[in-house]
Amino acid sequence: MKKIVIDPITRIEGHLRAEIEIDENNIVKEAYVSGQLFRGIEIILKGRDPRDAGLLAGRICGVCTNVHFRAAVSAVEDAYGIDNPVNSEIIRDLMALALFIQDHVIHFYHLHLLDFVDVTKALEADPKLTSKTGHKYSSRPYANSHAHYIDVKEKLHKFVKAGKLGLFSNGYWGHKAYKLSAEENLLLLSHYLEAMKFQSNISRAIAIFGAKTPHPQTIVVGGVTSVADMLNPQRLNDFIFIIKEAKEFIDRAYLPDVKLITQAYRDDIKSGIGSSVGNFLCVGGYKFDKGDQLFEDGIIYGHNLNDIKPFDESKITEEVERAWYKDDQPYYTDLNEDGTLKTARSDDKYSWIKAPRYDGQTMECGPLARVLVSYQKGNKFIKPFVDEFLSDCDLELMDLSTTVGRNAARAIESAYIGEYLFKFINNLVENIKYYDTDTWTKYQFETLPKKAKGRAFSEVPRGVLSHFVNIEDQKIKNYQVIAPTTWNASPKDGKDQRGPYEEALVGIKLEDPSKPLEVLRVLHSFDPCLACAVHVIDLKGKDLGEYKMNADCSI
Repeated sequence: MKKIVIDPITRIEGHLRAEIEIDENNIVKEAYVSGQLFRGIEIILKGRDPRDAGLLAGRICGVCTNVHFRAAVSAVEDAYGIDNPVNSEIIRDLMALALFIQDHVIHFYHLHLLDFVDVTKALEADPKLTSKTGHKYSSRPYANSHAHYIDVKEKLHKFVKAGKLGLFSNGYWGHKAYKLSAEENLLLLSHYLEAMKFQSNISRAIAIFGAKTPHPQTIVVGGVTSVADMLNPQRLNDFIFIIKEAKEFIDRAYLPDVKLITQAYRDDIKSGIGSSVGNFLCVGGYKFDKGDQLFEDGIIYGHNLNDIKPFDESKITEEVERAWYKDDQPYYTDLNEDGTLKTARSDDKYSWIKAPRYDGQTMECGPLARVLVSYQKGNKFIKPFVDEFLSDCDLELMDLSTTVGRNAARAIESAYIGEYLFKFINNLVENIKYYDTDTWTKYQFETLPKKAKGRAFSEVPRGVLSHFVNIEDQKIKNYQVIAPTTWNASPKDGKDQRGPYEEALVGIKLEDPSKPLEVLRVLHSFDPCLACAVHVIDLKGKDLGEYKMNADCSI
């Protein structure tokens, strides 16, 4: 067996390390995926006023901040039994769903696309043929003029002529695993650049109701503070206009581009490359009309798509046998002398990420889980989006449970959300029209219970997010977060069950072990988002604080 170490894995949030073992045929036989930074915002929350939970928990991540902000506030509201006005929930949903679109587009183009696109080969493309290629996947392809592709190609030539590829440097260009034609490469790279403008515009939509992004400030216990924005017709129109522009990019660029990738890598899909454990977790949510909602809740075991079990939060546990915790404290065991992780024994610890389990089993969450569960439970809104994509690409539903399929699920979800976001904004406008302008539930903090426990479960771009709070003497006694990446990037547990990342890596074949592009494809397909460490130092290396984390998830 030969061991390959990739550290750090780039084009993700945070610090992720992967060690794989391959046989003489370059097939992955074992994988160890490790979160390399300690995460402990929960410790900072201890002793704080519960009303401050959102502002602090939002700092868990600079990428998906409004979801942590909302989950923290919702957990406190659940603890105190505070019901929010309908308008505040709609505004929170508008911010969250705009983030879904932003996150999915950024992930595909700026974090994952270069796993499929060979930048240098795009220099060989014929701009006229590139324009014709665009029409294969869309009746109205985005920015598809001959002149546009000439301009993009010239930009690439300037990078190369300068002796460097700039933002496209350090890739495995020329790798045998790349399958796209020169024209397909150029088309996708042109949309890569257009997606940078998209990223800026969709951020403005989130900021309309959040005051700013990242780290919005308008979600408070009991509702939201963005009253003036809600009552300002221009602000509402600005939001609608940005979402319409975003929807156009999704329909004319993002979705067709994913179809292009799907067709090009059809053999990989049919071979099941990147398929994980087959267990999927979804908690559902985002109601908009008479009980209708965007996503259904449910559990799938072993790829049995015809038997969806109901979600039961009491079945969630979190293990630390292979994570760097011992006796309720962080317990880092260092590396082997050769710099590799200590993984020789079944009780070796190798990651800061804990191992959440549902009913004792590994679970994958995220867009793929949402699409599979919602489709199979008969969600009438998502069904036509899934059916159209599968028909256009001549695929079956099970084919989505692969590396490329996860990207397809994200694109389907983005088109679906982009369509139904207008339902949410229309409901808000209707409420205002009939003089329902409430955005906050009044309460007296001093009269609330001294002791309370609450939790919040929600679907966010990368999967299932849960926050748990335990309040005593009106202060946070204990706080716990299980993020989507905690589920997907979990290490092995006491039963030696692999996490979804690790399971998806086992069985893939590397064309060139010195350039493990295939490993990056699999891991990037999950959109990793590693959380920040709590151990803080200043620029001179002086310790500013030390914290201990309780490894017990019960609160």
